Amino acid sequence: MRINLVLELLDAPGQLVKVLEPISTVGANLVTIIHKRDYKNDDGMVPVQLTLEGEHEELKSVVDKFEELGISIIEVDGVVKKEKITTIFFGHIVDQDLRDTMDRINALDGVVIVAFDIKLNGEEKSTALINIEADIGLRKAVFDKIAEIAQEKDLLVINEV
Repeated sequence: MRINLVLELLDAPGQLVKVLEPISTVGANLVTIIHKRDYKNDDGMVPVQLTLEGEHEELKSVVDKFEELGISIIEVDGVVKKEKITTIFFGHIVDQDLRDTMDRINALDGVVIVAFDIKLNGEEKSTALINIEADIGLRKAVFDKIAEIAQEKDLLVINEV
């Protein structure tokens, strides 16, 4: 049996080796690997395509190990599994309990904040750019949670279209 995966890895030394180790420990075989360093996104992440061969349980174990290690699996056998969502908060973000905002978004199943950049302007209102990775089909739930938080904390929110 074969499985084709597209992973997203930080373009840093040791990341590719981190991915290869679980494959050998469960007894699966690496058929092909394409490491696309020319396609780095704004977060410094690059896609890595893998074709693996093995028994069903071995391949499932590899995927499970990747998830345990926090390795983002973007695509499995041509089916997209994750999507990127970007939103901007504007207002008194720090004064409105930044940790609570992040925890409430991360509390959604299948959703994780992968980057949070804040621009402070002294005592004035701040701007936060939030990059979220979510399982396919959760976009509306993410936007609903963001709208709820923004309304409660009196923040302006700008979601991607």
